[in-house]
Amino acid sequence: MPDIKKILCAVDFSDSSRIVAAYAATLARSLGAEVVVLYVAPSLTQYVGFHVPPSSIESFVGGIVDGAEQTMEKFIEEHFKGLTAAGKVTTGYAAEEILTVAQENGADMIVMGTHGRKGIDRILFGSVAEKVVKSAPIPVFTVRPE
Repeated sequence: MPDIKKILCAVDFSDSSRIVAAYAATLARSLGAEVVVLYVAPSLTQYVGFHVPPSSIESFVGGIVDGAEQTMEKFIEEHFKGLTAAGKVTTGYAAEEILTVAQENGADMIVMGTHGRKGIDRILFGSVAEKVVKSAPIPVFTVRPE
C-alpha cells in the first residue's frame, strides 16, 4: 500500500465542507498523515474592464480572503483536533489551485467534495472535482455529501 503522509483537503466552507473534513480527518488519523486544508477564493480578474474599477475588485477579493483566513482557523480547530493540520487560502480557479497546492505541498492524496451537478448546471458550471480527478497525478477521494 502506498505511504500517504500528507492529505490535501479542499473545502468551500459550505455545509458540505464539514462532511468532507470528517472524511479527511478519519483518513489522516488512520494513516498517521498530516492535513493541508485549502480554500480557493475566486480571483474575479475576468471582470476587470466591465465598468468595475480593478481596485474595487481587488478590495472585494481581499475581503473574501481575509474572511476565509479567519474562518479557516475556526474550521481547523473544530474539525481537525488532535491532528497536524494547516490552513491555506488562495485565489484563482479552484481546480487549478487545488492541483498546484497539492504539488507544492507534496500531498499524497486529495480529499474534496462534489456537488454532483447534472444536465445544464454541469454544462454551465462544470465540475471542479471532475477536473481535479482527471488531472491529478495522485489519488483523489471525492465525497458527495447529501
